[in-house]
Amino acid sequence: MINLIQNELIKIFRRPGTYVMLGLMVVIIAIAGATMKYNQGTFQNEDPNWKQDLQTENEALKQQMEQEAGGPNDSSQYYKESIALNEYRIKHNLPPLEDYTIWSFVNDISQMIDFVGIFIITIAAGIVASEFNWGTVKLLLIRPITRTKILASKYLTVFLFGLFTLTLLFLLSSAIGAVLFGFPETAAPYLNYQDGTVTEQPIWLHLIIFYSLKSINMVMLVTMAFMISAVFRNSSLAIGLSIFLMFTGGQVTMLIAIKYEWAKYILFANTNLMQYFEGTPIIQGMTLSFSIIMLLIYFLLFLFLAFFVFNKRDITA
Repeated sequence: MINLIQNELIKIFRRPGTYVMLGLMVVIIAIAGATMKYNQGTFQNEDPNWKQDLQTENEALKQQMEQEAGGPNDSSQYYKESIALNEYRIKHNLPPLEDYTIWSFVNDISQMIDFVGIFIITIAAGIVASEFNWGTVKLLLIRPITRTKILASKYLTVFLFGLFTLTLLFLLSSAIGAVLFGFPETAAPYLNYQDGTVTEQPIWLHLIIFYSLKSINMVMLVTMAFMISAVFRNSSLAIGLSIFLMFTGGQVTMLIAIKYEWAKYILFANTNLMQYFEGTPIIQGMTLSFSIIMLLIYFLLFLFLAFFVFNKRDITA
């Protein structure tokens, strides 16, 4: 299995397109950093009355929460979270505005995860379909290796390449952010709100968790692209459909969720696990465990279809 994965990685890194994609990522991060440095520089919190401002904001939030209580647009959970975070900042002397530093830049660059996802989807969509298009699939199958191992090695290769690309994104944004914006003298913690309690989390740990959770949507779409590639042997279909759903799946699901509760069973209603830590679920009553179960079901379904069809297909046909 290890030798198969090594061979697949060699194939990926022999393609000029791989280096073009990685080069584009480096250039975009550098341009984004230079643009932010030129236009924004560092933000300084110079408001000495920030505690009073937060107290005033809390009073307004409490009034708004009372007005909307029990109504169709009840957002009491959001108001409770905002009030609790503001009170915690006041009590522990944590101003809401801070200098723009390396961690701010790394957080902003996380928006590129979807952009990186396009690269990984392209790899996943072609890693099986290209073997059929080039006729090299027969050379793979004449070896004394099962089809399951061959396909598993290809999926693990895609997964490892995706992990490598995401790690590179995080490290590059950290390096460029450190050079352009520097480290804070004292890194302000990230404030977590869970079940009415506010806790502090080191900002670097929060960003690693944030990147991981934000990558779930990409992982599911990459797995779907891999499945389409294995089932239909069509990389164009896999790339087109996966990228289309990447940019429209969430919005369409939100529109359906406004009217129908069954929308919670749609894949894209569950890919954003950050909704359970920052904000509210897309449909009332959804829980973190429910979304994890739904993601596992979709994940296993995609892999089952890929392996089942690949193992049963008549290659000579």
